[in-house]
Amino acid sequence: MQQNNSITEFILLGLTQDLRKKKMVFVIFFIFYLGTVVGNLLIIVTIKSSRSLGSPMYYFLFYLSLADSCFSTTTAPRLIVDSLSTKRIITYNECMTQVFALHFFGSMEIFVLILMAVDRYVAICKPLHYPTIMRRQVCTILITLAWIGSFIHSIAQIILALRLPFCGPNLIDHYCCDLQPLLKLACMDKYVINLLMVSNSGALCSSGFVILMISYIVILYSLRNHSAEGRKKALSTCTTHIIVVVLFFGPCIFIYTRPPTTFPMDKMVAVFYTIGTPFLNPFIYTLRNAEVKNAMRKLWCSKITSESKR
Repeated sequence: MQQNNSITEFILLGLTQDLRKKKMVFVIFFIFYLGTVVGNLLIIVTIKSSRSLGSPMYYFLFYLSLADSCFSTTTAPRLIVDSLSTKRIITYNECMTQVFALHFFGSMEIFVLILMAVDRYVAICKPLHYPTIMRRQVCTILITLAWIGSFIHSIAQIILALRLPFCGPNLIDHYCCDLQPLLKLACMDKYVINLLMVSNSGALCSSGFVILMISYIVILYSLRNHSAEGRKKALSTCTTHIIVVVLFFGPCIFIYTRPPTTFPMDKMVAVFYTIGTPFLNPFIYTLRNAEVKNAMRKLWCSKITSESKR
C-alpha cells in the first residue's frame, strides 16, 4: 500500500483511558464477541446440516451469519486485546486493511438484508411464483452479486483512505480504523473526501434502509388479504427482520451521512452496529423462529445421541 504521508503507524485511544474501565471493556466485549462467534457459527452449522432449512430465507440467513461473524471479527479482537495493552499501536497497512474489511463485510450485511427482504416480498406477495423466482440458481447469482457489490464498495473506500495525507498527530480517537476518525487526522481540505464518503457509504446505508422499509410496508399492506394464521406467521418473520434493519441501519446512517465532525457518542454508536448487532442477530433469528429452534434441537440431540452410543 502506497503511503501518502510520513506516518507509518497510528495509536488507537480505544473506548476509555481509565484502567478500571478498561478491564470492564475487556470482560464485556470478550463475552459479546464470544457470543457472536458461537451464536452465528451455530446458525451456520444448523442451516448446513438440516434438510428442513433449505428454503431461500435460510440460504440468505446463512450468509448473514457469516457476514456478522466476519464483520465483528474486524474490530472486536483488537478492541479486546487493546483494552489490556499499554501500547495500542496499529501500523498504516493494518489500518488500511481494517478499513477495507470493515466496509467489505458491513456492505455484505446490507446486501444480504436486502435479499432477505426481497425473498419475503416474493414469498408473501407472489406465493404461486415463489418456487420459480427464488430457485437456488437465482439465489446463488444474487449472493454472488452481493459479494461483488461489497468488494466494489470497499475498494472505493480504501481508495479514499489511501488518498488521505497524514503529517501531524497519529492518535486515533477510536477503537478501530475507519474513514471518519482518519479524516480528523488528515492534513488537507476534507470537504471533497467527506462528500465522496457520504455519496458512497452514506448513500449505501440510506438507500438500503429506504428500500428495506418500502419493501416491508408493501409486504405488511399485502397481508390484509391473507388468513389470520398466514398473517401471524408473516408478521412474525417481518417483525424480526425490521428489528434487525433498525438496529443496524440507525447507527450506520448516523455515522456516514453527516459533515466531517466527530461527537463523543460516535464510538459507542459504532460499537452498537459493529459488535452489538452481530451479537443480537443470532438471538433474534433463533428465539423468534420455531423452525430454526427445532432444527437446532434435532441436530444437537442427534449428535449427543450418537456420541453416547460410542
